[in-house]
Amino acid sequence: MQLKSQKHQKNNFINWRKKAVTLFISIAFLGIVIGQTSNKDKNKTLKYKDSIAKSKSVIAKNEKMLAIDTIKKNKPLFDQQEVVIDSLFIGTGKFKLYKKSAHASYYADKFHNHKTASGKKYDKNKFSAAHKKLPFGTIVKVTNEANGKSVIVEVTDRGPFVRSREIDLSRKAFMEITGNKSSGNMKVTLEILQK
Repeated sequence: MQLKSQKHQKNNFINWRKKAVTLFISIAFLGIVIGQTSNKDKNKTLKYKDSIAKSKSVIAKNEKMLAIDTIKKNKPLFDQQEVVIDSLFIGTGKFKLYKKSAHASYYADKFHNHKTASGKKYDKNKFSAAHKKLPFGTIVKVTNEANGKSVIVEVTDRGPFVRSREIDLSRKAFMEITGNKSSGNMKVTLEILQK
């Protein structure tokens, strides 16, 4: 009887061992399958991230190329604009003589960025002028009588408040036509744009 009991225990142990080995192999196999699946997912994710990064890189390169191309295409326009910087666009119309032998001077630098009588800010690097009577926005051609150089300005302020002077020019406009840069005034001819 004891022998049967030992055989029975031995068979139970062997059965239990088989079940344990089968369970272990199943778990190991399942782990391998899950690991392979997660590696595939990781690879897909990495490939996806790489493709996104490459796409962003390509887009960035394309945008850079577009920006470069745009700059190259627009470069002649910028050069053209630099030639015409601060000049006023004149559509149709002719200049009519307003006054000959008028005395012109220029604004002092201390007025730079101050508000003018028209409400605009005075900029010494723009083509503008102050006149006692001409309406704001009037386009005036100012010609230096000594050398024949002329400049076109817009009246944006009132002045000059000195009796002998007719017009105050912005510093840039004055220096554009003066023959003597150290001089503060000159005789000019004023012509008004008739529209």
